[in-house]
Amino acid sequence: MKNQWGWGGYTTHDLERCNLSARAVPLIYNWWSWYVRLAHPKTRLEAITSRPMLLSGIARLTQHAGQSRLLLTLTHAAEDHIKSMIANIRKGLDHVLASAPQLTKADRWGVLARYIINKIIATRPKNSQLLGFAPPSLAIGVT
Repeated sequence: MKNQWGWGGYTTHDLERCNLSARAVPLIYNWWSWYVRLAHPKTRLEAITSRPMLLSGIARLTQHAGQSRLLLTLTHAAEDHIKSMIANIRKGLDHVLASAPQLTKADRWGVLARYIINKIIATRPKNSQLLGFAPPSLAIGVT
């Protein structure tokens, strides 16, 4: 986290600003981790690769007939992969809005976190032997 998220040191002698920065870095790191897991629930992506990839687009907001639309132009070489990740993000946000429209904005975070966790769990292998674990009787050779 030190190098990728700016936790390498602060150049101010103002203790209050240092404390604020020291608290903000892990908070932003956590938010980014959840965002990337929503985009790509199969595996963790390092910030050093995921940030340039997911922040490489240029967006334009258009409004017409009471609707707002965000048009995104991607400038990264992994355009198809980014499109699928953005589609995953949209599915997650649509799920939250559809399943919990009555909730406050603060309560929707819990619904979104559960959605992301369910997606992560769904991508894990069902068979424990795929993870390299064998039942204890087979592991020690007992019949």
